[in-house]
Amino acid sequence: MSKEIWNHSCIISPSLICLDLCNLEQQAKLVEESGIQMLHVDILDGHFSPSMPLGLETVKQLRKKTDLEFEAHVMTSNPQYFIDELLECGVSQIVFHIETADHVDGLLNYIHGKGVRAGVALKPGTPLTVLDYVLDKCDAVLLMLINPGFAQCAGEAQVSYGDRKIRDLRKMIDHRGLDTRIILDGRISPKNIEDYGRGIANIFVAGSTCIKKDDLAGSLKAVNDLAQTLNEDSKE
Repeated sequence: MSKEIWNHSCIISPSLICLDLCNLEQQAKLVEESGIQMLHVDILDGHFSPSMPLGLETVKQLRKKTDLEFEAHVMTSNPQYFIDELLECGVSQIVFHIETADHVDGLLNYIHGKGVRAGVALKPGTPLTVLDYVLDKCDAVLLMLINPGFAQCAGEAQVSYGDRKIRDLRKMIDHRGLDTRIILDGRISPKNIEDYGRGIANIFVAGSTCIKKDDLAGSLKAVNDLAQTLNEDSKE
């Protein structure tokens, strides 16, 4: 798998759990054909978040059937077990929730020691101050813009303070001269990509707000075309 995708300024990462879970091999092919190079793999335990839509065995099987990069978001109360399983799968990046990790620094070191990109995820209400001593070790920081497990609730909108949090994190990263990627997750829309895809955030988790199940190929191409336009703009 090519690693140059990580150098792109704007990357679309479709959420695996928002695809047709009964036809994942075919769905992955449609993602590849759209020009998108990455899949966002949410691992939930039914405890940290009230849903558990995807099993590790499914991820392992799909890993053998596609060349897409897998970046994993571990949303579990006990991240170590799931991280070990994902490392065995062959994922390219793992972010785990800073709220559930007993030894954040050690877990980042552990993942890096396996040759995999590592980072942390923050729930909407978790302040950026928790990153103070570990940001330098993070290849990525995922900011959740909705509360975990509430994507299925029609009334759950992106938090009102999301914009300020995103821009404050960008300032932190730039102030330290880091190459840490910002991942945005939670009802990400084309407008979010336009607003933040020009040098503020880097990876956009595309779910049901971007992807239409009745026109998967068309909606994937449209959102990827938007990202490619922003990538070209960043070069000018």
